[in-house]
Amino acid sequence: MEDGEGDQKTRRVVFVTVGTACFDALVRAVDSHNVKQDLFAKGYTHLIIQMGRGSYVPTKSEGDGSLAVDYFTFSSSIADHLRSASLVISHAGSGSIFETLRLGKPLLVVVNEDLMDNHQSELVEELANRKHLYCASPQTILQTIADMDLNSLLPYSPGDATPVAKHINRFLGFPDD
Repeated sequence: MEDGEGDQKTRRVVFVTVGTACFDALVRAVDSHNVKQDLFAKGYTHLIIQMGRGSYVPTKSEGDGSLAVDYFTFSSSIADHLRSASLVISHAGSGSIFETLRLGKPLLVVVNEDLMDNHQSELVEELANRKHLYCASPQTILQTIADMDLNSLLPYSPGDATPVAKHINRFLGFPDD
């Protein structure tokens, strides 16, 4: 490797999105030393956090011998961040979930347990049961990252919404056809 090929690590980005809301518990969790250490040990080089309306500000880092960390509040190019990511960690908003799955990106969804009437968790649990994504809470994210095997995830094909529609209908109390 005389041309310096081996000493430049391939850029592998973890993109974290909280959407338009405030989800400080997620931002604080991914900014923890242990989570950043685990992500770096798994071969990720950059952590980019879209922090929304949150007040918790993550720690920036240049990434010398560790994970490089950067953050922003909002961007018109969220799709670009999703496309360039090797792993997406997202809030449980259905728009973010389905956009990430449509792009075929590995996804870890973190459910905001502080939300009242958290209808989003049913969708996330159903997609996790079908092995399309991983699911965690801010409290379990470290263990989930440590245990996850992205190769076990199945591609999501948006073609047939029938199973999800049936699940929603059952949840709402409508009889199966």
